[in-house]
Amino acid sequence: MLNRRTLVVALIAFVAAMAGVAIGRLVIPAHETQGSELHELLHHDLKLDAGQQARLEMLERRFAVRRQALELELRADNARLADAIEAEHGNGPRVGAAVDASHQAMGELQKETLAHIFAMRQILRPDQTAAFDRAVVKALTTDGR
Repeated sequence: MLNRRTLVVALIAFVAAMAGVAIGRLVIPAHETQGSELHELLHHDLKLDAGQQARLEMLERRFAVRRQALELELRADNARLADAIEAEHGNGPRVGAAVDASHQAMGELQKETLAHIFAMRQILRPDQTAAFDRAVVKALTTDGR
């Protein structure tokens, strides 16, 4: 009986981990793949003036701190989810609450990312925004493979 229970717990933990990875890949943009083209555009192709460059650097520093805090929150939520799965061995109230908490944090990260994108757009001149908009749309619609 103990071996069967251990197998069930291991299976549930594996499924939860895979679901977490899948959700994370869908919600949190990959820094190197999706963001690199936008980064390249902003720092090299758009020829930002010194004022724009200074504002962009300030925005990036602020967002890096906020993103790191939200990513740490997501990791903590994943740890609470693992604890809940281990305690309940099924989709109980603690598991549901932990999933809801991680969804909240993921949503907050997505909102903060969009706010950051819109803030970066605000520093651009009208002749720069079309290329920026195309890069944002491409980053959001490219599957990263």
